Amino acid sequence: MFVDKAKITVKGGDGGNGCCSFRREKFVPKGGPDGGDGGGGGDVILHATSGEQSLVAMMYNRHYRGERGPHGKGKTLHGRKGASRTIKVPVGTVIRDAETKHVIVDMNENEMIYVIAKGGRGGRGNARFVSSVNRAPMQHEEGELGEELNVELELKTIADIGLVGYPNAGKSTLLRALSHARPKVAPYPFTTLHPVVGVVEYPDYQRINIADIPGLIDGAHENVGLGHEFLKHIERTHVLAYVLDMAGTDGREPWDDFRHLQNELELYMKGLSKRPAIVIANKMDVEISAENLELLREELSNELIEIVPISAESHTNLEDLKTKLFDLVESNKAKPVY
Repeated sequence: MFVDKAKITVKGGDGGNGCCSFRREKFVPKGGPDGGDGGGGGDVILHATSGEQSLVAMMYNRHYRGERGPHGKGKTLHGRKGASRTIKVPVGTVIRDAETKHVIVDMNENEMIYVIAKGGRGGRGNARFVSSVNRAPMQHEEGELGEELNVELELKTIADIGLVGYPNAGKSTLLRALSHARPKVAPYPFTTLHPVVGVVEYPDYQRINIADIPGLIDGAHENVGLGHEFLKHIERTHVLAYVLDMAGTDGREPWDDFRHLQNELELYMKGLSKRPAIVIANKMDVEISAENLELLREELSNELIEIVPISAESHTNLEDLKTKLFDLVESNKAKPVY
């Protein structure tokens, strides 16, 4: 199950209390204060890792807390620090305060660590309060409470390339042909209900990530269909790949599809349609596709965008496409996209 939104409560462990104690030793007539300090509470830590692809774990456990610090004891025995609680999240997870909606942290790098809730400080024992005028202090401190807050987690897929296209354009088939990813493929719309990321490998051990973004439809920017659920995963891709159905299977013209897709992206987020892109002219194994390809080239003659004709189903011209995708990613990877 793929989950890209979750609400959880995080709480740092409370600090342990300081101890009020006086030692009573046989050969030490007056003794003295020997109360130890309480241990600090454990933190709640976020850990971004590429090993996680979904927030599904937060659906079953919505409360995370650090361990409470042990109390101090006599004989100046201090409590240890409470154990921290680590939450593993996918790279690309945005954490917001559930009440104010303020972005607390964007976990956009692999192996990134962030303390979301700090544990409370341990209280001091009475041995800490000894002075020249107070030789037998009775005061000691209680441990501080750990931080607690309600947060929202939202996953925005990070990939080098985002495949954008209408339902049935062949994006899932293309991803299966280019990588070892196995998204569902079927002859009806919306077979892909969540982003699927595949890794394209090259002979020199280079690799790029391609995200199959579920099919967009007109009005997606207004959340028609599953609009916002899909579009948010395009925000972080370095390159856009428009996958067009050159056979016009659903009665639409490829050049119209391209214009509509660009319009939906721009309406959703200003400047998104201006991101570096390539047009993948798919289904070239169908007879009418050659004629439509020429018309598409004429229609986009003023656009600074390359058109690569392929057939994902018959694996035609995929090596050329892989080369062009790699070159496009390498030339734009250093540019920030969020």
